[in-house]
Amino acid sequence: MFDIEKIRKDFPILKRIIWGDKKLVYFDNAATTQKPSVVINALVDYYENINANIHRGVHKLAEESTIAYENVRLKVRKLLNADSNTEIIFTRNATESLNLLSYTLGESLNEGDEILISEMEHHSNIVPWFILKNRKNISIKFIPITDKYELDYEALSSLVTKKTKIISVTHKSNVLGTVNDIKKISDIAHSAGAVLIVDAAQSVPHMRINFNEMGCDFIVFSAHKMCGPTGVGVLAGKKDLLEKMPPFMGGGEMIRKVTFDDFTVNDLPWKYEAGTPNIADVIAFEKAIDYIQSIGIQNIYDYECELTSYALDSIKQFDFLKLYGPENVKNRAGIITFSNPVVHPHDIATIIDQYGVAIRAGHHCAQPLMKKLGVQATCRASFYFYNTKQEVDIFINALKSAFDYFALGACKDLVSNEPKGAKR
Repeated sequence: MFDIEKIRKDFPILKRIIWGDKKLVYFDNAATTQKPSVVINALVDYYENINANIHRGVHKLAEESTIAYENVRLKVRKLLNADSNTEIIFTRNATESLNLLSYTLGESLNEGDEILISEMEHHSNIVPWFILKNRKNISIKFIPITDKYELDYEALSSLVTKKTKIISVTHKSNVLGTVNDIKKISDIAHSAGAVLIVDAAQSVPHMRINFNEMGCDFIVFSAHKMCGPTGVGVLAGKKDLLEKMPPFMGGGEMIRKVTFDDFTVNDLPWKYEAGTPNIADVIAFEKAIDYIQSIGIQNIYDYECELTSYALDSIKQFDFLKLYGPENVKNRAGIITFSNPVVHPHDIATIIDQYGVAIRAGHHCAQPLMKKLGVQATCRASFYFYNTKQEVDIFINALKSAFDYFALGACKDLVSNEPKGAKR
């Protein structure tokens, strides 16, 4: 589908040798992705040639900086197939986008109103709603997941009531890889008059997204998970809802007029972009979008399915590991999560790091999900389009060395990868 070796040359960090003689194998892409040279160079170019604040000055540098910044908004709109540039808000990250929504939408909620989130959510889509719960005395309900690690849509339908005002769910779980049916959730939410928010931090970088076809009201994601810089988040929302919501922060840029008595807010999208934004990183984000689109988002998804399938087939030889996630690789592409009841995930991750392999170990900012799974932590290998089957082989060999060290072969009877209640 594309020249993987040519692509890898675009990422300087992939040439790195660590621990003396080990080639870096970076399998922590769900946390953040590596950056191609075009993105890195864009940051340098901004500071060397057009560094100026935006929207305020009339001098040439200010105009160039403003044009470059606003052009990225257009690129994001087209990426998502949103209706208008005014529907695209820049934040620091997906977390800030969700906090913005919790605060602004929360202002219209009353005591006793309900919010639905799922058991597979990242803390970023849990904690802001609990803060709102404590502030407004509302109720939060959790949509359960099934034994097949999928959202329980029947339970969702039964949980929705006339008091349900907001449903906020992940599009793709950062732990399980599960891709939720947003259109189905949208139909359920809107039939009850509820607003639907989608955390797409793990989906926008890996699969084609159509904001209008999904049917959600808001979608959030981060640039750094799709080859862009850190410090840039996106909130896309329906214009009519954004116009009704109050401001999130006050200061420069988000105002139209300030007097000794009061102020009036600016138009969208600047209404929600108070203060000097992360100009350089937003401008560099455009290069990341261009780079990904030059490869093709469908090509990326197809390749990740192939790579994940290869890795799953390889890791299943370790029958003493518990694997988490849907059986269908197309519904978990890019993520493999596993654990063992004897050895802590941190120990496994520490040992394979000595072989140059970087994976994530811990609760992955999803402690409620860990409790649901009956563990405190798991290991997670997550892939992107610059990873290779050869790297998977290195990963598997590193795991073999770790498991030999802990003599895990003797504990396979402690593990079952069958759904709960299934016959063995």
